Amino acid sequence: MKLLFKQRLFSWFDSYDIYDEAGNTLYVVKGQLSWGHLLKIFDKNGREVGTVKQRIFSFLPKFEIYEYNQYVGCISRELTLFRPRYNIDFNGWQVHGNYFEWNYNILDRNNIPIADISKQLWNWTDTYIIDVFDPANALYALMLVLAIDAEKCSRDN
Repeated sequence: MKLLFKQRLFSWFDSYDIYDEAGNTLYVVKGQLSWGHLLKIFDKNGREVGTVKQRIFSFLPKFEIYEYNQYVGCISRELTLFRPRYNIDFNGWQVHGNYFEWNYNILDRNNIPIADISKQLWNWTDTYIIDVFDPANALYALMLVLAIDAEKCSRDN
């Protein structure tokens, strides 16, 4: 299952549309006014299905992940010199990627691929392809991509 993750060009807060391979909207992500990043994820019927929330009082960026209103895990950046690494406290998943973080993989604890993420470079806004191998993991993979993108935005600013 492939998801197209496109940031909206004109919005006050981080907003994204997530499409399936046929171009149908699967999710809409809306940034909320808060200290740090707060991203609400809505399904195609407008129901809130997830949240990615930055914990602001931490040494390195840390993002909590909620399915509906239930905490399911977090992702935090590790202290490294050259290449960013992430600690994921969720399902034993791990993230491996390249130096620029444009392409990376989400793997389970046995190094079995969950999703491959690639950034399309020549677009006006952030655009990613999320190739999820099991559709049941699509929302979770999306939340991790949102957290990593938000962390990169915080670092770049």
